[in-house]
Amino acid sequence: MFAGAAAGALAVATLLVAWIYQLPIRDPDGVVVPTYVRLPLILLAAILIDVVPRAVGRSWRTPAAIPRTSLAVTRERWKPPQLIFSFSGLGAWYLSYAAFRNLKSYVPFVNDHLWDRRLADIDRLLWFGNDPATVLHDVLGTGWMASFMSFVYVAWIVLVPVSLAIALVWTRQTGAGSWFVTAIAVDWVLGVATYFLVPTVGPIYSSPQLFDDLPHTYVTTLEQGMMADRVQVLADPFATNAVQTIAAFASLHVGIMVTVCLIVRMVGLARWIQVTSWVFLALTELSTIYLGWHFFVDTIGGAVIGAAAVWIAAYGTGNHVAGRPKLVMRDSADVPADQPSADRKLSA
Repeated sequence: MFAGAAAGALAVATLLVAWIYQLPIRDPDGVVVPTYVRLPLILLAAILIDVVPRAVGRSWRTPAAIPRTSLAVTRERWKPPQLIFSFSGLGAWYLSYAAFRNLKSYVPFVNDHLWDRRLADIDRLLWFGNDPATVLHDVLGTGWMASFMSFVYVAWIVLVPVSLAIALVWTRQTGAGSWFVTAIAVDWVLGVATYFLVPTVGPIYSSPQLFDDLPHTYVTTLEQGMMADRVQVLADPFATNAVQTIAAFASLHVGIMVTVCLIVRMVGLARWIQVTSWVFLALTELSTIYLGWHFFVDTIGGAVIGAAAVWIAAYGTGNHVAGRPKLVMRDSADVPADQPSADRKLSA
């Protein structure tokens, strides 16, 4: 699996940088519920959501039969190839994610030259002498809109594990699922490379005065916590379990949403899903600039990464025809016999 190769490359890079610069390797998501516990729980919950409603639907007239029907549905839906696909995909995704977060934390130790002033100048050039965030504050306002943009930004954080569960659990077209998971792994690889090449902290930290008019939101607390983690890590990376997570160029919020939009289009998901994805991409781009996480040019870089990841993953997973990314149907036989015929192209 190409995703496994990308994850392995990131893991090797993590080990090398940690060894060369004498840095610790941390679980990126904290102490309360580690990622290696949380992700399997999400996958298990997704499997239950996949099995239980089907069992209840078949046995609603005889509730006592639900446990037996659940077992039958599990055998039907979760044959060994599907289990191997789901859990190997989860493993590759977690390895790439954990390595990515550690490498991101190492950036200030490897390259401490910040490009924020240069990127701010490019933004003003593109926005006719204006700061993009200031323009958005003037046009959209700084009242309830700040809370809405904060909601959009946090919703993206929830979207990633949910989309992973969909790709690994609810689709029976493993070609589509592997394409998506691989593309996300490539996003991590390309994204962390830009962090080392063009280190930045983003407008909220390099020009905080631009955001003084915004009310306090959850994102404000998140920004303060991330800076506190950065200070602790830079002071002594071995004295804290935190990881340094501040990096602006390129925007992987935008990059991963571009990947999502292109994948749902290319695998032929419902039109409302495609439209919703593009709308959420637009809101994500606005929120990252409005709240100061990213420069405008960061979002352009993120979009390029997201599109490149889809193309690279198409080749890595065999989803291409005559050099163009295209879903190649290989395993429609994995769709259960009782699946409606309309869903046999891409079961979810």
